[in-house]
Amino acid sequence: MINYRHFFGLEKEPFKADLNPNEILKTDELSGVASRFDYVVRIGGIAVVTGEIGSGKSTALRYAQTTLHPAEYKPLYVVATSGSILELYRQVAFEMGLARASSSKAAMTTLLRTEITSLVVDKKIKPVLTIDEASLLRLEVLAELHTLCQFEKDSKHFLPVLLAGQSSLVDKLTYRSSEPLASRVIARSHLEGLDLEGMHRYLAHHLNLAGIKTTPFEEAATTAIHQGSGGLLRKANHLARGALIAAAGEQSTAVTAEHVRRAATEIF
Repeated sequence: MINYRHFFGLEKEPFKADLNPNEILKTDELSGVASRFDYVVRIGGIAVVTGEIGSGKSTALRYAQTTLHPAEYKPLYVVATSGSILELYRQVAFEMGLARASSSKAAMTTLLRTEITSLVVDKKIKPVLTIDEASLLRLEVLAELHTLCQFEKDSKHFLPVLLAGQSSLVDKLTYRSSEPLASRVIARSHLEGLDLEGMHRYLAHHLNLAGIKTTPFEEAATTAIHQGSGGLLRKANHLARGALIAAAGEQSTAVTAEHVRRAATEIF
């Protein structure tokens, strides 16, 4: 099997998800998430970022968090599950480096609020909580989560929170039981798939990162990637990489729509 990286002169694996923040393609949507993130961190409150699977939510969160100076902020990142709020609190406690845990929601709430207050008041460090895959959270968890954000009779905003998930997260926040949490949302972003022009830029950007300046993708191939992925970044990555492999297998320096079609048979 021909090494496609060698065949196309790629210096490293293209279309990777684990880019350094300075390598991420800057789009208007990305800037929108970053500006809302900055606003929520400064003002206090909750931000919501939604998008379909593979739309780039986690990448946008990583990019936004680059603005947090480590001497002033303590990022707390957890991936939500469908478990209880006690499980979520234990995840947050682990991120905060707390060894203690309890089977009591009241005790865990007190423990976390005490540690957060100490960070902000005594150490002058502001924690920022990001809950990824927040659309998985149960309604009963969303109904209670706001209690973690209440300090000094709800007059202080010591814990900015960013909730990221699929569009169903917004639906869950419209339930009456979620109203106390939803009322604290002060910024919202929704990530759409790229349009065709954006896909051109996206593919060229990733190829450039991998070391080649001239795209091997024919116009029809780029259109096929755009249509096949719906503009969603994760699927576009898989299709583009798979098409390169298919083209290299034929020793074709041009990547065609047929190569993209073959790549599509390998993924869901």
